[in-house]
Amino acid sequence: MSTASPTTDGGEDPAALPGRRFEPDLRSMTRINLRPIASPMPLGFFTIAIASVMTGCLQLGIFGEEARTAVAFTVLPAFVLQLLVSVLAFGARDVIAATLMAVFAGSWLPYSLIMLSGAADGLKVLGVFNLALLCFGALMSAVTRPKRALWLVIAVSLPRWAATGLAGITGAEWLTRTSGALGLVVALVAMYTAFALMLEDMRSEQVLPIGRSGPAHLAVEGDLAVQLRNLERQAGVRRTL
Repeated sequence: MSTASPTTDGGEDPAALPGRRFEPDLRSMTRINLRPIASPMPLGFFTIAIASVMTGCLQLGIFGEEARTAVAFTVLPAFVLQLLVSVLAFGARDVIAATLMAVFAGSWLPYSLIMLSGAADGLKVLGVFNLALLCFGALMSAVTRPKRALWLVIAVSLPRWAATGLAGITGAEWLTRTSGALGLVVALVAMYTAFALMLEDMRSEQVLPIGRSGPAHLAVEGDLAVQLRNLERQAGVRRTL
């Protein structure tokens, strides 16, 4: 049994008209493959914790000024590790976590290079840089509330970025000490979050409270149909970003 090809008003086959191209409907032949990966977020949070401890100890005076170079060398790997976490998070279709980790990675690199090089007015430049991070963090905190673990790390990072920025611009010693103390608070929160996520991954259930809500809660507690909802509109599947 054959079917007639659609024709134009003039009785001609549209596929035969010059300059016209008709493609078949490929939806029934299209397959979207998903590749599960291990969550990179514990690595990202542990990296934040360790780097924050090192920089916080320097700001508190636990390390002397002569230890700046050594601290810069210990913080430098944080750039590589968090950049790796960001790339994996993009592959896992989590743009919020990927963006946050990429910016954190970008914050460790200039800090390390300025500390290593001893560039003129380096602390003042880092002060302005941290105030820019403060603006970024304020915007990120507005969209990460359902992902309470990320939101909490950002929330405790905001006052530290503010104190570090003002300390670099003004040179006030008390602001530097305050920033160092806040850095240890950031480390504690990030370490708790990393540990909670690792326990959750190992036992396939929430052990320590993380506070997910909304879409973040459904992403863990929902079924596969929830995960695939609107997949055709996500980056990497749709034609344009």
